[in-house]
Amino acid sequence: MPRQRETSVPRSAGTASPYDVARWCAANGWPVHPLASGRKTPAANCPTCRHEPHSPQDCPCHSAGRWCHGFHAATTNPALLEAWWRSHPALGVAVSCGPAGLVVLDIDAHSAEVPNRNRLLPGIPIHESVNLAGLASGFDTLPLLAALRSQRSPADDDSTLRVRTPSGGLHVWYRTPPEGPRYRSSVGSSPKVALAWQVDVRSTGGYIVTPATRTSAGTYTPVGAARLPAALPDWLAAELQRTGHEVNQRTGQLPPPRTDTLRPARQHAHRLLEPLLDQVKDCAAIPEGTAFTEKLNRAAYTAGGLIAAGHLTDSQAHDLLTAAANAARPHRSRHSLAVITSALTAGASRPLHLKGRP
Repeated sequence: MPRQRETSVPRSAGTASPYDVARWCAANGWPVHPLASGRKTPAANCPTCRHEPHSPQDCPCHSAGRWCHGFHAATTNPALLEAWWRSHPALGVAVSCGPAGLVVLDIDAHSAEVPNRNRLLPGIPIHESVNLAGLASGFDTLPLLAALRSQRSPADDDSTLRVRTPSGGLHVWYRTPPEGPRYRSSVGSSPKVALAWQVDVRSTGGYIVTPATRTSAGTYTPVGAARLPAALPDWLAAELQRTGHEVNQRTGQLPPPRTDTLRPARQHAHRLLEPLLDQVKDCAAIPEGTAFTEKLNRAAYTAGGLIAAGHLTDSQAHDLLTAAANAARPHRSRHSLAVITSALTAGASRPLHLKGRP
């Protein structure tokens, strides 16, 4: 990752323009992409990308200087930053965490039913003698994890960039070594891959809203004096590895697709997935009552089987499923990620073998 250098932009969270914020991020080596005006979701795709499913890696919009497919369009190119934010100054700014070499802990304070104590810290049983009275959010579970490891809670880590969200949550930014392991994103409520309840992980396959970005709910505001991410602590790196966040060490990860039958089988796999993805995207026409979760789960389960049989890669499946889910329910990205992650893992247990040609 390029050497980071600090400017004054985030210190002026109330006055910095989105263009200034985008340039500050790019100067630190963090690729950025636009967010919809006043929102924390990516700016909309062009009509073609909304209605014709395809892999973001194959999208012609990127070479044409357009921002389709959310974080897949992230860039540090000064010409593109100027073209995007000078022409559309109300767009927000987000960083694509994976290419930026970032791991961001997203600590939630949402009102939700507290799960069974054995789901608070996945993989760590909490003895009945531990008093959990008053535990209500990620601001409780993350310190609990840190205390079990005799460490300070990242929420209190004043050596790194921390950003208060409009909803009362906290983003804790860390950087990873350029040649170090890569980590996957996760949601804190996931039964498969999670660090702690109500603590999301934003890294490869995810993005984070930048400090100073303004939404209809408020401004993302830096906390404390630090304005750059510190190195990911060793104990947190160990916890991410333990909980299956390393990209190439997920339980059940399979070898790369076979090259001898890849092309025709991949075409067949896309044809098999397309109607399922279309059902997901069709939910956009009606805000509720469309069985969106069931349809997304079915598509992701099928994709998991195709990955297990070597007909799709994990990243291709994530791209297609995420694009369809975001097209239908752009405000439910957290929920969609949880459904996709769980269903892909479940589908991987039943490989879906296809012939080279339909």
